[in-house]
Amino acid sequence: MSESDPNATTELTGQAVIQGYLKTLDASPGVYRMLNGKGEVLYVGKARNLRARVSNYARPSGHSARIARMIFETASMMFLTTRTEVEALLLEQNLIKQLKPRYNVLMRDDKSFPNILISKTHAFPQLKKHRGKRSEKGSYFGPFASAGAVNRTLNQLQKVFLLRNCTDAMFESRTRPCLQHQIKRCAAPCVGKVDAQGYAALVADAERFLQGKTTDVQANLAAEMAKASDAMEFERAAALRDRIKALTQVQQAQGINPRGVAEADVVALHLEGGQACVQVFFIRANQSWGNRDFYPRTGAGAEEAEILTAFLTQFYDDKEPPRLILLSHAVEDEDLVVQALSERAGRKVELAVPLRGEKAELVENAARNARESLARKMAEGATQNKLLAGLAEAFDLDRPPARIEVYDNAHIQGTNAVGGMIVAGPEGFVKSQYRKFNIKSEAGANSDDFGMMKEVLTRRFERLIKEDPERKSEMWPDLLLIDGGAGQVSAVAGIMAELGVDDVPFIGVAKGVDRDHGKEEFHRMGERPFALPRNDPVLYFVQRLRDEAHRWANGAHVAKRAKAVGVTPLDDIPGVGATRKRALLAHFGSAKAVSRAGLSDLMAVDGISEAMAHVIYDYFNVRG
Repeated sequence: MSESDPNATTELTGQAVIQGYLKTLDASPGVYRMLNGKGEVLYVGKARNLRARVSNYARPSGHSARIARMIFETASMMFLTTRTEVEALLLEQNLIKQLKPRYNVLMRDDKSFPNILISKTHAFPQLKKHRGKRSEKGSYFGPFASAGAVNRTLNQLQKVFLLRNCTDAMFESRTRPCLQHQIKRCAAPCVGKVDAQGYAALVADAERFLQGKTTDVQANLAAEMAKASDAMEFERAAALRDRIKALTQVQQAQGINPRGVAEADVVALHLEGGQACVQVFFIRANQSWGNRDFYPRTGAGAEEAEILTAFLTQFYDDKEPPRLILLSHAVEDEDLVVQALSERAGRKVELAVPLRGEKAELVENAARNARESLARKMAEGATQNKLLAGLAEAFDLDRPPARIEVYDNAHIQGTNAVGGMIVAGPEGFVKSQYRKFNIKSEAGANSDDFGMMKEVLTRRFERLIKEDPERKSEMWPDLLLIDGGAGQVSAVAGIMAELGVDDVPFIGVAKGVDRDHGKEEFHRMGERPFALPRNDPVLYFVQRLRDEAHRWANGAHVAKRAKAVGVTPLDDIPGVGATRKRALLAHFGSAKAVSRAGLSDLMAVDGISEAMAHVIYDYFNVRG
């Protein structure tokens, strides 16, 4: 890698700086970085021939306005050669995601997509939603565009195929059918209502359906219904009729069901006013499994081909591409992108821009969705920017905040205490940046709201100072909103002073004297509290922010409390895992009964040896 001192070339113009590097470059493929006078990365690019690509930037004319601005700001460059251009492409996109240069196209939403998993770790497989690495043994189907799309499909699949969704632990502990069986969504294999062979047939039908073989499944169900009716097994025939009806509803709910496209992602881009929306529709097994919209940063004015190229390589960086990707626009270096995606998938991947037929209709539908989504986004953005400007005026801020962090705590008499942080900005709530803080100090147990806030803010800003001391990232907030009045504001002032952070403004949001929603008072350090008019849009905006923080913190608290319900003293006994815990509770009925049991009673439990019985007995009776 060749790199230079950014300060050594600041007196030269952009072209002169770039020209100076040409004599050190050859025709190797690789990646280059353009930096400004502060050492900040402006742009990351890849090249089949580094010398040829960089020489283009050294030309005095012929550049778009975006590239001309970038060249003008360039004070130094860095280079890294690779063996192939594909390696350069993959390295380029990794560096873009890591460094987030201003002039590159950047995909900002990088969440994983859910799948449906028929788990094969048990004799009676479980049907469930799955995210992340496919490490569990079973059959995976997806991706689905959202959790909602998966949940809707799972709901219908249970009606049709009656597969269990309970955990293995719950399955083993059942002595009678649960509610799922009573509402005809489970065959109840846990209590022997269906044998292993019959359940395996249900699993096979579900897998065939998820593979797109719906006609076969429906024909088999119809044949079984006719056979049961002929045998005058009318109850079984009625159950099969209900399953056929549910299957028909599933097929109708799928929306777009292309006949000629078995597996594809449909990717359509709409670009307007420097803003872009990319719609991705997932088609698997001739069924539409939902769509998701993305709003990539366009790198200060990139065109459609560059945006789609960057989107595809970043989007499939950690996802397996399908066999076919239908596009609204051609991409740059199509052969290179195909090669990179094919290597990622371990098989051939095809890119196509269809002009007629069913595939073109699929792309047009996705493009229409992209166009409509971007129009809504731009309208919402204009409103949001107006509210942020109003917020800056109301709170005497230097400029509209780009990142607002709102904090709240939740607990019940000190139990399961949790702190919550939400983030909002010009694009609304940034849910990927939300954080939960399990309160670790005594402040939680003591119901000390000031102490809990101190712990949360200290952990948040100590990490921020450690990871980004020079504040180059977008993670530093421009405004903190705290749920509370003068006391909370004073406490926060002390915390921030201890941390050495004196330039982040913070406001306390407190209910009025009569606790009336709409009479909030705002507190700033060293100033009198003030209120906003009841019909002020900024007041409604702050209320939404505060309510969202309250919802987030409460949700974290409820989840923590629900998890704690299943905790018993048995969890702390060395050697007592999930299996022994279930055996003890099944035998004695409760943890309290286990604590009172004698040695002989403990040894009577399956899986509890004499040595383990002594461990359990001593835990409850010999602790000092």
